[in-house]
Amino acid sequence: MFKNKTSLIFFSTLVLGTLISISSNSWLGAWMGLEINLLSFIPLVIKLNNSLSTESALKYFLTQALASSILLFSIIMFFLTKNNFLLEKMNFIWILNFSLLMKMGAAPFHFWFPEMMEGLSWMTSLILMTWQKIAPMILIYYCFLNSLMFLVAILSIIMGSLGGLNQINLKKLLAYSSINHLGWMLSSMMISINFWMFYFFIYSIITFSLVILFNQYNLYFMNQIFNYKNFHPIIKFMIFCNILSLGGLPPFTGFLPKWIIIQAFSQYSLVMITFMVIFTLVTLFFYIRLGYSAFMINYTQLKWNSSYELNLNTNLIFNFFVITSLPLMSLIYLTF
Repeated sequence: MFKNKTSLIFFSTLVLGTLISISSNSWLGAWMGLEINLLSFIPLVIKLNNSLSTESALKYFLTQALASSILLFSIIMFFLTKNNFLLEKMNFIWILNFSLLMKMGAAPFHFWFPEMMEGLSWMTSLILMTWQKIAPMILIYYCFLNSLMFLVAILSIIMGSLGGLNQINLKKLLAYSSINHLGWMLSSMMISINFWMFYFFIYSIITFSLVILFNQYNLYFMNQIFNYKNFHPIIKFMIFCNILSLGGLPPFTGFLPKWIIIQAFSQYSLVMITFMVIFTLVTLFFYIRLGYSAFMINYTQLKWNSSYELNLNTNLIFNFFVITSLPLMSLIYLTF
């Protein structure tokens, strides 16, 4: 991603914008940090001679600019109604939450997210799915509304599960998976910010290990995984272990944060747990269907193409660490 110094500068200001937002003492400072983050991410998206990346950058800019204007409007109106009892301040807090939900692509404001992911490279997609979620999530925690987040979490889990059913594009599949995980993150934030940090850390590690494999082998569609002739079986095994872990299948690592949230929510809302578990099973359905097709269907290929070479590079070592060490860490966590 950092082929020149300009990209490195924009990535540095992107990180700086997020840090300004989450550490600001005022909402205006948080808004300025979000704008710095926005203006730094767009040059990372745009690539020369690629119309899809330009289209994605335009979609991202228009959506984020609309959300930023709504956020600034709600901030101004909130402070204008500070000494005015005729206007209800709670209404503007709802509007502020809506703008932040739009910024991170949570349902029902998620329609721009999968379409934009289609035109991004894998590394910019990774930034969009992980780092770009931090600032809006932390700002939502500052003005958290339980009734609103309860509804948004259920909607995100439902939309993320049903939207990925008929997808053959791996980027869109991960986008809908990210929307589904946003619902779990918002529900974990209802319990504690520590639960959200733990869930976000595990989600980011699994997504990173999956994206670097897709990026290394230039995989963009499901049939490429099926028909890739130079795939070593271990690489295919690593990909689908990470996919099933992302879906939350036990005993993989992705199941651990979901298990903790289910245990915590059992004391508060059994209805929400029921919806979350049912629609997570839908995501597991198309993940397992994908893995079953790749491993069980015997695609025709020439005999001399069946010899594989396995190069132990950094990406494969990292994926092996994620698959083997993190479940062990999970067992240690549950023991103590």
